[in-house]
Amino acid sequence: MRTIFAAMVDRSRIAALLSQEEDRFVSSHPRSAELAEAARGPLLAGVPMPWMTRWPGRFPVFFDSASGARLTDVDGVEYVDLCLGDTGAMTGHALPQVTAALTERATRGITTMLPSADAVWVGEELARRFGLPSWQLAMSATDANRFVLRFARHLTGRPRIAVMDWCYHGTVDETLAVLDGDRVVPRPGALGPQVPVSETTAVVPFNDLDALDRRLAEGDVACLLMEPALTNIGIVLPEPGYLEGVREITRRHGVLLVNDETHTLCTGPGGATVAWDLEPDFLVVGKPIGGGIPCAAYGMSAEVADRLSGPMLGHEIDVAGVGGTLTGNALALAAIRATLSTCLREEDFAVAVPLAERFAAGVSGVIADAGLPWHVQRLGCRAEYWFCPPPRDGAAAAAAVDEELESLLHLWCLNRGVLLTPFHNMALFSPAHTEADVDRHTEVFAEAVAALG
Repeated sequence: MRTIFAAMVDRSRIAALLSQEEDRFVSSHPRSAELAEAARGPLLAGVPMPWMTRWPGRFPVFFDSASGARLTDVDGVEYVDLCLGDTGAMTGHALPQVTAALTERATRGITTMLPSADAVWVGEELARRFGLPSWQLAMSATDANRFVLRFARHLTGRPRIAVMDWCYHGTVDETLAVLDGDRVVPRPGALGPQVPVSETTAVVPFNDLDALDRRLAEGDVACLLMEPALTNIGIVLPEPGYLEGVREITRRHGVLLVNDETHTLCTGPGGATVAWDLEPDFLVVGKPIGGGIPCAAYGMSAEVADRLSGPMLGHEIDVAGVGGTLTGNALALAAIRATLSTCLREEDFAVAVPLAERFAAGVSGVIADAGLPWHVQRLGCRAEYWFCPPPRDGAAAAAAVDEELESLLHLWCLNRGVLLTPFHNMALFSPAHTEADVDRHTEVFAEAVAALG
């Protein structure tokens, strides 16, 4: 849906600028163009993963190296990286301490199906950071969410799970659902649902306690899986009292509450759960905790852990739908220990959060000077601009997307050495970034706005 400002902008002007930027992109990336052409045969869609086609430009940029807050592509072009692997590199790229830990661990073996000594440290640190006493490891937040949903159905004997409208929790079948009026339907773009999502999933709007109460009162929902603030449809913040209301309603209806903190970890060392004093039954955290190595973890309350202790020790737990022989491998545990012992601490957020504040202030200033009805949202060390007033739920956020305008702004930034998260107008900051990095984006953003005017 086009926003108020987008409707005011001459669409032919956007198209003309986009064409110019595409030409500039092609001329600046000859080696990436060669690799993209070579990849068309052996790689479906010409990339290792299809979402890599979502980057701006006529073909993907192939990267050569990344360190700290900088990324260099195969054509030697350097970028200020405000994407950071869509949170996977929230700590910054190529952490020396993680590299050293991985090298040391790899020389002594990686995959044995046995716990390493690092497992104890990791479990204790996760409990200290997030306040939930018992933990398990996974290879990705998708896996962790999938396992937690299975546990929730087992513990409650209820068949359905509930999610927020336009949420995203990885490639979990049950979560790829949205509302179409009152009907639960597959999220646009979801391929090959194994069963109709209306059979597995209840969907409710974010920031709507009445809708949540009505749906959970039906008594068939095992758990509510949610981000404390929506991030994967853009940043949608909870209204005052909303999260407290969610906890009261879920408890009253006997529904387990699962906080997915994979992206909202940007609020602080213990995520929104600690920053906002939340009390989930389960907590999932993914990619940031391993410094770039595939890993995730999920924690649970003492009550839930006690109820699960029997099944977890059962003779057939290896075929329970929870696990994987590479899960909890020694390399991942070494990476988590190296990352959490030196990164994502209070002192790191004390650097990164002010940078996000500076980003928000800079973009807001450009917007105000141009007289635009745009808005900037910030969540910890993450910030994003919208072409509309701030949405209060996922459906409003989805409706606010303007693909032409976003494509232009993303490509404009990329062509001037600034990488934004490809799915959103979003920037993420690490301690490796500087005020000069922030100001460079503000300058580039201001140039784009001026060109549009």
